[in-house]
Amino acid sequence: MHNLQGIIRKNTNNVLNQWDKLGYVANNLSNFNTKGYKAVRFEQLLSPDGYLTGALRTDNRQGSLQITSNPFDVAVNGQGYIPVFSKNGEVAYTRDGAFKQGVDGYLVTSDDWIVGNGIKIPSNCYKFVIKGNGDVVAYEKGEVNGQKLGNIPLVVFDNPEALEQCDMNKMRPTEESGEPRLVKDHDRIVQNQLENSNISIYDSVTDMLRLNASMRASTIMMKVVDDMYNKSINIRE
Repeated sequence: MHNLQGIIRKNTNNVLNQWDKLGYVANNLSNFNTKGYKAVRFEQLLSPDGYLTGALRTDNRQGSLQITSNPFDVAVNGQGYIPVFSKNGEVAYTRDGAFKQGVDGYLVTSDDWIVGNGIKIPSNCYKFVIKGNGDVVAYEKGEVNGQKLGNIPLVVFDNPEALEQCDMNKMRPTEESGEPRLVKDHDRIVQNQLENSNISIYDSVTDMLRLNASMRASTIMMKVVDDMYNKSINIRE
């Protein structure tokens, strides 16, 4: 459509898409300090008829690892997500390893989702170690071998960029992401560390400035075209 109404309609559509993208950029910035958070990309596509459309993608690049003094803290060094379960049986996946010991002794997330199939840590154990393959082993004082309490599983997806973000820094699979596949014989779990978000403040601020300029240019063009449209109506009259 090449008339003035069509130009206004296309500009309106483009401004709305830019506004949506700005919202995702702002959300990324607000989660800069969220452990294990993965940035969301809003990729814009130009359709053959001149309208902008968008697609959401999850940026799965590794965030930097931060050493902590908390033995419950866990980071995933490499690809993969840790399955967690709610009390209602819901399942989700996370890279936020800021775990804790729940009131019933089980290893849980910060919002009390159970990690893996349930790993109960005795309150009187001398120490516990989380190995690279996810095994959780408790030791009594002076004990060498220890007792295996369970395993923190790790899963991967065929297309992790298509995972859907949900509340409290968790992910859920979609048709595009594929079903989770258990990783065996790995060495990707690291105790006493947390993964930082993979947000780049510089890139995010640059995107916000670029989007602001683009929306301003589009609105100015809409006003110019609207003025032209009104003048053409007056000429006919």
